Amino acid sequence: MAGKDIIMIRQGELRRLHVIQKVQEGIIKQVDAAEMLSLSSRQVRRIVKRVKAEGDRGIIHKSRGRPSNRRIPDRVKKTVIQCYQSKYKDFGPTLASEKLLEREGIQISDETLRRWLIETGDWKKSRKKGKHRHWRERKAHCGEMVQPEVALTKRSPSV
Repeated sequence: MAGKDIIMIRQGELRRLHVIQKVQEGIIKQVDAAEMLSLSSRQVRRIVKRVKAEGDRGIIHKSRGRPSNRRIPDRVKKTVIQCYQSKYKDFGPTLASEKLLEREGIQISDETLRRWLIETGDWKKSRKKGKHRHWRERKAHCGEMVQPEVALTKRSPSV
C-alpha cells in the first residue's frame, strides 16, 4: 500500500530525523546530536532506539492527533453553555464564570468560557472604544492661545 510509505512530518521533526540518521550512520556522536537538537543525550538515545524499531515514523510524537488529557469533557461544556443561555445571557464571560462557580458550583476559566461562547455565537468580539481624551491641535504661532478674561477687582492699597 502506497499510503504507508508517506508520513506527514513537521519541519522541526524533519530536522530531528536528519540528525538522528546521521547518528545512526556514525557521522556524528549522540552527545553532539543532543547539543544540536537541544536535548539530553539520554533523550537522543531513546529517539535513536525508537527510530531503529519503527523506522522514520518513530520520530513523530506519540500524542499527536489525540485530545489533551486536561481537556474539559463535552458534557460539562454543554451544561455550561445551556446554563449561560438560560440564566446569564446578559452577563459577560468574566462575570458569568464567577456566577457559575458561586451558584452552580462549576469552576471554569473566563477565557475558556469566552472561547466557547464565541464558537456558539453567544458572544461577539468587540473592540474597545477609542481614547476619551485627545490632544488639542497645536497653534500656528507662539502665544496664540486665547486667554480667559479675568475680572480684575481693584484693591484698596493697604496702609
